[in-house]
Amino acid sequence: MDDKLEIITRNAEEVVTEEEMRELIAIKKDPVCYCGYETSGDVHLGHLVTMSKLKDMEKAGFKVKVLFADWHTWLNRKGNWEWIHEQTSIWEETFKAFGLKSSEYVLGSSFERSLEYIDDVFNLSLDTTINRALRSMQVIARDIEHARVSQVLYPFLQIVDIKYLGVDVAIGGIEQRKIHMLGRELSSKIDYKPFVCLHTPLISSLTGPGDKMSSSKPESMISVRDQESAIKEKINKAYCPVGVKEENPLLQIARLILFPKITGPFEIKRSEKYGGNVEFDSYDSLERAYLSKEVHPMDLKKSVIDYLVEIISEIRSI
Repeated sequence: MDDKLEIITRNAEEVVTEEEMRELIAIKKDPVCYCGYETSGDVHLGHLVTMSKLKDMEKAGFKVKVLFADWHTWLNRKGNWEWIHEQTSIWEETFKAFGLKSSEYVLGSSFERSLEYIDDVFNLSLDTTINRALRSMQVIARDIEHARVSQVLYPFLQIVDIKYLGVDVAIGGIEQRKIHMLGRELSSKIDYKPFVCLHTPLISSLTGPGDKMSSSKPESMISVRDQESAIKEKINKAYCPVGVKEENPLLQIARLILFPKITGPFEIKRSEKYGGNVEFDSYDSLERAYLSKEVHPMDLKKSVIDYLVEIISEIRSI
């Protein structure tokens, strides 16, 4: 039990609630978790955070379902129907190349057009004010002041998805929290059990504080399609102040993507003039060394580049 909980909760921002999670894995043989993705633009490092967590859930004995939310993407005005489905195929190949080969991949529109599903969406809309629906979308919609009615429907679809996929644990970045909390509150309205929520941290923009990585801002993120030269250029320009942890994307990448993925210690290669090579068996030890200024930002950047190039090259080669 403790080993499973450690795997499930590592690098998580929060679990709502840990007591419910503990009860779930104690009584259910094959619990189901899911994460939904808008297939808009390239898969980037921000997505690899939740993908890493899905791999953790597999290790802990969960059945993993990945929802490619084509209808949500369209309703959120992220692309036309043909382009969205072209992206969906690319995304599935990318997820499998990352190691999620045994997951179940589900296309949202394959079940979201049923009469029962639509009835549940309408039932939720009867019990939710427009202001509440808008608040739940604040981090999801690009321009909340000019949100369309289609975007206000988005939270209801996401909640009903959880029912129709038979989900025990809903996984998402911390920006999904308001929608998940609305879903926990309203699940009984559509005759579904309360579900557990697991939220992961966000990776800050490469360009500096105040924003997250986003496919709509290419300079803010690293895509799995980026070539080695682009990765080097972006990382070398990235915000990474000496001895600072807050909103430092390089430390976040190391913690949330590299350490869960690599085998063996995290190595920083440097000349003897600057202390020689050094290895870290855990992220915490790397963070302590960085905050105490034993590791310089340029040394950290060089190692992150090396590991990222290797990981992304493996994904692209499949």
